[in-house]
Amino acid sequence: MKKLFLCLGIFLFFVSCKKNEAQPALSPDTAINEKVNELYTQYGMFNEAIYNQPIPDSLFSQDLKKVLNEAIHASKADIERVKKSDHPDEKPLIFEGAIFSSLYEGFTSYKIKSVKIQDKTAEALVAFEYNAATPKETWMDTVHLTNTEKGWRIDNVTFDKIGNSKDLKARLTEFVQSTK
Repeated sequence: MKKLFLCLGIFLFFVSCKKNEAQPALSPDTAINEKVNELYTQYGMFNEAIYNQPIPDSLFSQDLKKVLNEAIHASKADIERVKKSDHPDEKPLIFEGAIFSSLYEGFTSYKIKSVKIQDKTAEALVAFEYNAATPKETWMDTVHLTNTEKGWRIDNVTFDKIGNSKDLKARLTEFVQSTK
């Protein structure tokens, strides 16, 4: 019986040591695909996530995070301004529609078509579909990423011509300007 416990103890020791080994690094394509999927899973259809949780350093570049935070701050300030105004039933400036996508209504599905990497930047071409209305809409947006010392981060999104903005940073900057 003692030998059984000794063997079991040795086995568990080696198994636990194996877990502490470093995981292999993801390929750049895989890491970029994960970031794009994280963006559209977390923020794809609903803007509530923008208001209700901090903007993660692990997903966005510092530059894009700064612009996002400025836009969120401007929106929250306008919400408070309207609440305290003589006309609290007015509509404050809030994020409407899918802000990370060309189409206001958002998308019903997406697929990463290609990834191009050049030095410390990358572009992921993403094909979208919105089939909740007839006729269905299809378009392509380009997600721009930058490789930081902590890994790939989303830096901007260039919108398809069906959108009303050239890119995400421009859309957010216009939003902030409209609150002033």
